[in-house]
Amino acid sequence: MSSSSTNPPRWKPENTVFAVITAVLVIARFVVYPELVMNCMCMALFACSLNLLLGYVGLLSFGHAMFFGGAAYATAHVAKQLGWPPELAIVFGVAFSTVLGAVVGWLAIRRQGIYFAMITLGLAQLFFFICNQVPLTHGEDGIQGVPRGTLLGFLDLTNTTAMYGFVLVIFLLGFLFVYRVIHSPFGAVLTAIRENEPRAISLGYDVDHYKLIAFVLSAGLAGLAGATKSLVFQLAAHGDVNWTMSGLVILMTLIGGLGRFSGPVIGAFVVVALENYLARFQGMVSIVEGAVFVVCVLVFRQGIMGKLSEWLKTPL
Repeated sequence: MSSSSTNPPRWKPENTVFAVITAVLVIARFVVYPELVMNCMCMALFACSLNLLLGYVGLLSFGHAMFFGGAAYATAHVAKQLGWPPELAIVFGVAFSTVLGAVVGWLAIRRQGIYFAMITLGLAQLFFFICNQVPLTHGEDGIQGVPRGTLLGFLDLTNTTAMYGFVLVIFLLGFLFVYRVIHSPFGAVLTAIRENEPRAISLGYDVDHYKLIAFVLSAGLAGLAGATKSLVFQLAAHGDVNWTMSGLVILMTLIGGLGRFSGPVIGAFVVVALENYLARFQGMVSIVEGAVFVVCVLVFRQGIMGKLSEWLKTPL
């Protein structure tokens, strides 16, 4: 019998990170304002979607808010106007963002670098203006009073604890999905494309095909975050599709640690917490966020989790 069959599977540092994040989020329900933590989880999932694209493929999208906000609008519309249950409303929102991601990705991946970023930004701004003008989205007022509904016909999401548990499950499943993608053979090809695209092409990989799949997956995951957030706050706002939201999620990813599977989660929690506790000081939010970003660039070039990983000498 081989030694590999007798040795128990080795506990990985990633498992510890996942267990700690799960435990903290479960406890947080009882010590922190639930809506704040749910917002953190939605934004963390959004940041994970961008990290999948930027951290593991090297594609900087300045238009990711269109998938986040687009799914929020789609989910809010069918939940409020058509009376769809929350599970179907979220599926519809994710499907909308995935299809939109396929169209935008097909147009954008033909360019690289700053040209790719500018195409995504231009298309996102076009989508923003459309959302701001069509009657369906109610302009700057957004879609308000979105019903949370009853999950699977028996779980009342108007109950804060039920809603919190629902968001926690969605976040953990999305987080595990990203982890599985980046640790699969498909994820290895994405990393190869990021590190040396010409070599990946020479090895016979259809680089554009892999980029498009990664873009669509990222868009769908961003849509899941936006759809969930629209139910949490019972609102789909035009700010969710603005370019500032795209910039904010990039900031979260960089602060937490680009290319680290847990980095965007930490970055999202830091940024959302700063916005919440500094809101009373009005203009201080942008100043502090800018200062934190500068410090991370100068001192923590690999982000918070990258620096922690370096100190602990283990991948996080």
